[in-house]
Amino acid sequence: MEKGEVRSPFLLLYGMEVKEKVTELLQPYLNEDQYFIVDIQVSPSRNRSKIAILLDSDTGISIEECAAISRKLGNQLEEIDLFNGAAFILEVSSPGIGEPLTLNRQYRKNIGREVAVMLHGGEIRKGVLEDVNEERIVISETPARKPKKNDPPAGPVEIPFADIKKTTIQVSFK
Repeated sequence: MEKGEVRSPFLLLYGMEVKEKVTELLQPYLNEDQYFIVDIQVSPSRNRSKIAILLDSDTGISIEECAAISRKLGNQLEEIDLFNGAAFILEVSSPGIGEPLTLNRQYRKNIGREVAVMLHGGEIRKGVLEDVNEERIVISETPARKPKKNDPPAGPVEIPFADIKKTTIQVSFK
């Protein structure tokens, strides 16, 4: 916090408490771990707070499934009056194709797909996601240029999670 910066106690108090309560209330709607929480963002406001939830599953989640969870959760949030009568916006959706992978379960779901992996040093490695475990991913790297006759054959590359800044799925229209 910068010198002279004043943090609103409303933001400090609400952010974590609301996120924890929403996480707790979501549990019955995750169908015994069929769905999983990718992220919950809470943007408190005196006028209209916003809760944005990203859910996924190993086989994907439909708009209808997100809408059903949103209706049930929204009703519960209104019943318990989480925002003390203030208006709020609730968004429940799946991560878009451009959203980075953040959970091991998301990586496993995308084995066989083309990924771009940005390392903490800024280097980007591209290839097909071949394997995932708790410590690392393995990609069959796509060469940045057409291989020359004397280049060693491209093989699988292990990348520890500790080295990964961001991984995104690459969309191909071939």
